[in-house]
Amino acid sequence: MSTLNESALNELKKIAEKIYKDLENSRVPSLELPARTKTNIIFDERYRVWKYGSQFIKRSATSLPSAYMLLRTMYMIDFIRQMIEQNKTSTLRELYYISEGWKNAKFESQDESDKLAEDLEIMTKKLREDFKLRPEEDGARVIGNIVIEEITRGGEKRRIHCQDDVGDSGYSIPYNVEKEKLRFVETSADKVIAVETGGMFDRLVENRFDEKSNSILVHLKGQPARSTRRFIKRLNEELNLPVIVFTDGDPWSYRIYASVAYGAIKTAHISEYLATPSAQFLGVTPSDILNYELPSDELNKEDISALKSELKDPRFQDEFWINEIKLQLEIKKKAEQQALAKYGLDYVTDVYLPEKMVEMGYEV
Repeated sequence: MSTLNESALNELKKIAEKIYKDLENSRVPSLELPARTKTNIIFDERYRVWKYGSQFIKRSATSLPSAYMLLRTMYMIDFIRQMIEQNKTSTLRELYYISEGWKNAKFESQDESDKLAEDLEIMTKKLREDFKLRPEEDGARVIGNIVIEEITRGGEKRRIHCQDDVGDSGYSIPYNVEKEKLRFVETSADKVIAVETGGMFDRLVENRFDEKSNSILVHLKGQPARSTRRFIKRLNEELNLPVIVFTDGDPWSYRIYASVAYGAIKTAHISEYLATPSAQFLGVTPSDILNYELPSDELNKEDISALKSELKDPRFQDEFWINEIKLQLEIKKKAEQQALAKYGLDYVTDVYLPEKMVEMGYEV
């Protein structure tokens, strides 16, 4: 049992002990946790991340739905205990189906079981990965001059050079990227470039941009998984590597950047573990659509609504974002990263990225 798993189990036992003591002392069993409402999720201007506010709710057995949820909580804690003690893991989907054997404690939907797993994170201040719970999606890919030491299935330490020891697909980030599982041994790279789309990641790899720019390339796979965001944050904090996020030029891609930099509302309780507030946005911007005369598509109603919402979003309140979003609403255009192929397959690595990165103060 790892130190992280043991610590998580101890915190879960405290929750079970609280319920037991309530019953032992003839009190109605109850648990208290932060209210998971929009009004109780605030953007912390100091740390530049989403956090829960001061509103709390009490979940007690005074109502039937709450009593069932407390029962499910106890079953889930016991299930997690068994996994930790047996050194097994479960996907969130498997957890939902496991509950079919819990009789009255079974979940009505996976959304219900997922939220309870998040509640346990909130109450224990631990990550679900510490509970041996993992998502369905796999981690992103990495290419770059960095040596990673990972614990294998057999419990041995294996060192992987993410250029020399991998194929074109790169190193695949595992669901658990904490120090007990994965360690950064050494790197000569001087920056991290997080790329939204698989097509563009593969283009940069084929053009060997990781070598040319002395960068670690990370494929975000669209909205990045928690393990990917945690991996990027560790690179930034432990190796002091600046992070650049390279996305499409549309409002949904801006939110992908924001989730890397500032966290997401859904994971407000663990933003300090996942967010990299110093991360910089590279593009594609509405200005790029005009300056580089990129092929583009018309904004649809959903795009326009999202952009207007971002004008009020605390993550997009600096002059750069306000100007770019207003420009996009004016020209009513959006563009993909692959639009740069208009000028040839090497244009993005020979011209576009070097120009943009020099503007941002990087040597390429």
